Amino acid sequence: MRGLVLGGGGITGIAWMIGVLAGLADRGIDLTDADVVVGTSAGSIVGSLIATGPRLEDLYAHQLTDPAGEIAARFRTRDMLRYLFASLLPGGEERIGRRIGRMAIGAKTKSDDLRREVIAERLGNATWPARTLLITTVDADTGAARVFDAASGVPLVDAVRASCSVPMVWPPVTIDGHRYMDGGVRSIANADLAKGCERIVVLAPVNVATRRRTRIETQLASLGPSVRSIVLSPDAAARQAIGPNVLSPITRAASARAGRAQGAGAADTVREVWLG
Repeated sequence: MRGLVLGGGGITGIAWMIGVLAGLADRGIDLTDADVVVGTSAGSIVGSLIATGPRLEDLYAHQLTDPAGEIAARFRTRDMLRYLFASLLPGGEERIGRRIGRMAIGAKTKSDDLRREVIAERLGNATWPARTLLITTVDADTGAARVFDAASGVPLVDAVRASCSVPMVWPPVTIDGHRYMDGGVRSIANADLAKGCERIVVLAPVNVATRRRTRIETQLASLGPSVRSIVLSPDAAARQAIGPNVLSPITRAASARAGRAQGAGAADTVREVWLG
């Protein structure tokens, strides 16, 4: 089986990942036919879109349009420092999740209703696909990871909305009495969820980890020595196009174009993993 792991990275991350996928497709490599798709935060949107049928070229073209319908946001420096401090304090995965969850629950954020409208518009009428699509979240009260899939009985739009609920930017999403936040609280890509896949490509618009066990490379290594994998993150040109605020729609088009160029340039190395 082949797995596609799509990490967090905001509005620009969505654009960059779609651009990379389009650039690879230009070179004859179609990652959208993956058997397993793991989506975290921005990756949950891209994963849902490619798994539910819109043409990749249409998705790419949309990234170049006027982003007036997107909501501009920013992860304030103070909140970013608080987030990092909570991540670095002693404790296991769930304890860290609870710390960040308390901050997420107590923060003043933008309207959740407005956010739901935006995500629903992005996904259209998409429902869970037949193939395996895993959407990652973290319970803001318990700190426990929760992975939604077709068997969860939760509408796809709500699972994605929860996975995209960046702490202190967007409020946790209540599903069946539990409050869920961004799956990136556990890991920026959650690559270890691609269990059973022999070939894995990870697109990580942001590739940072405060602890060794949450590093993408560490998670991939945990899947076994026979797994062939590659991790793509923005190159220098893409980082310049993305700019300092991944939550701003202003650089969406530039991020998509940079992603397409990078995808085309990385085609040979990706081909060795995906098709070799």
